[in-house]
Amino acid sequence: MEKGEVLMAKKDDILLEVKNLKKYFPVKKGFFGGNTQHVKAVDDVSFFIKKGETLGLVGESGCGKSTTGRTIIRLYEPTSGEIIFKDAEIGGLSQKEIIPFRKKIQMIFQDPYASLNSRMTVGDIIGEPLDIHNIASGKERMDRIKYLLEKVGLNQGHANRYPHEFSGGQRQRIGIARALAVEPEFIIADEPISALDVSIQAQVVNMMEDLQNELGLTYLFIAHDLSMVRHISNRVGVMYLGKLVEIAECDELYEKPQHPYTKALLSSIPVPDPKASLEHREVLEGDVPSPLNPPSGCRFRTRCKYAMKKCAEVEPILLEVSKGHFAACHLFSK
Repeated sequence: MEKGEVLMAKKDDILLEVKNLKKYFPVKKGFFGGNTQHVKAVDDVSFFIKKGETLGLVGESGCGKSTTGRTIIRLYEPTSGEIIFKDAEIGGLSQKEIIPFRKKIQMIFQDPYASLNSRMTVGDIIGEPLDIHNIASGKERMDRIKYLLEKVGLNQGHANRYPHEFSGGQRQRIGIARALAVEPEFIIADEPISALDVSIQAQVVNMMEDLQNELGLTYLFIAHDLSMVRHISNRVGVMYLGKLVEIAECDELYEKPQHPYTKALLSSIPVPDPKASLEHREVLEGDVPSPLNPPSGCRFRTRCKYAMKKCAEVEPILLEVSKGHFAACHLFSK
């Protein structure tokens, strides 16, 4: 069985399919200028996203989830693998050839201030994608900008202001309006609430859900907040050190996690009863290995209490442990 094969069953409703995606970053030059080391940020990742659903992607900092999103949208060039959007392979397209697909795939960034041009008015920020893709001009352009501002909970008067005049939550709404400007089908939300106050996070997530239902959007929702991911996602994938180690329907994964890393990750979610939280918490020992020199075999084995000899010798592949629930662990291999 080839890696990722179990996840790649063809379905009519699949919008995006990622096959064996890799993104390596060169970090060291040899004596004659050649690259001798690479950070394996994303290493052989495969999954699909169905039309109208939200796939949550979680994991510790540095696991490769944000790099996965940025590689899908081609902010990073993939090292290898396939990115298939609506039956079109976009991973190997040139920057000129990818332009038509940018209308269909947009991104919401983590830092709502850094992602907005401080020298541009909000109206120009939202209108820029309309200009780039020649979608609207003049009065039609302005009407579209006003419509988008209202759609994200702002008012028309905000179009003439600058990003520094808004709160963090309002700036993220501006970023969302910009992403919606070209009427995309698929949006990659790269930790869109992590820089916001807790009181604002729920508002932004609820708004994203409303927009999804109204506009028929599909999301890849990348986040640290496991509780929020459960709230918004239909399915959830778990990454560790560049690998996808588990993926399943949301409730199935949260209630019946299979991979040891997923169990430890979910046990860290705070609960109202501190005593109960401590009793059920699985504490991971050791540090995350360097992506420059990841462990052989299973990358999680150096922190796993179930590690055995096979884990150091053979890399586990994603296997279906129950219907629609896949985990990459030798505990489930036959």
